[in-house]
Amino acid sequence: MDMQLRELRTLAARAENRRTETGIPRVAMVQGEIPEHQLAAVYEPMINLILTGSKSMTVGDRTLRYDPATYFVMSVDLPAVGSVHPSDADEPYLAVSLTLEPSIVAGLLADLPKPAGGELYASGFSVASVTPELLDAWLRMLRLMEHPHDIAVLAPAYEREILYRVLQGPLGWMLRDIATPDTALSRIGVAIQWIRENFARPLRVEALAQMAALSVSAFHRHFKAVTALSPLQYQKHVRLLHARSLLISGQGNATSVALGVGYESPNQFSREYARQFGLPPSKDAVRLRAHACRE
Repeated sequence: MDMQLRELRTLAARAENRRTETGIPRVAMVQGEIPEHQLAAVYEPMINLILTGSKSMTVGDRTLRYDPATYFVMSVDLPAVGSVHPSDADEPYLAVSLTLEPSIVAGLLADLPKPAGGELYASGFSVASVTPELLDAWLRMLRLMEHPHDIAVLAPAYEREILYRVLQGPLGWMLRDIATPDTALSRIGVAIQWIRENFARPLRVEALAQMAALSVSAFHRHFKAVTALSPLQYQKHVRLLHARSLLISGQGNATSVALGVGYESPNQFSREYARQFGLPPSKDAVRLRAHACRE
């Protein structure tokens, strides 16, 4: 596996300290010290392979750490706070990711036998150790950056193989759940999508539970298990992350942004913003813009 990791690191070494497209659909890479506001975001469903350094992700009250030769799967959109760290040898953080497309996973599942029985799982993100077979699939995928004329024909096959290897591993249930109708995770996913698209509107948990075809108590239980947050906490995190993005880009002051993301009280917005990010809205935006100018 060491030789595979070395070649993957060489291939991904052209990445910047932000999401860097590879020219391969849904495949991206990142390297180095990532700007703070980019690490606090709503993360899309993905498979992320750590090549060098480490990363920690905190969602609600749950934190996971990802080290080299591990990968994590995120199966629903999650508001998270991340931090990346160089290796012990001071090599920069380096990772590659594959954004998950449920229709592709579903097509692959149609060609595979259904698993017998099955344990009930719930969390929307987890970590596992990589295997030589999974690394090999990633290698062939990233080598396509050197042969862009092969991407259209070969990338879909390599993507299916990456997904297949993950499906065969300890986190395979997460891929199955996002592509299988009527699982608890897929039902919660419907509610999550509604919150993301309507975060500025008042949230009625009863309506979300009905949308997910679950009782209110079951909805609360499954939602917290999947996201490590209650529905109201999830909405608050999405609102604050969106507000931070608006403030950094200069699209309004603290009061107008607070009202725009759904807060009725600018004072409450400022308190919750400072609790989340460590500074009041205006001061935080000035600090992050100054930091961006120095990069």
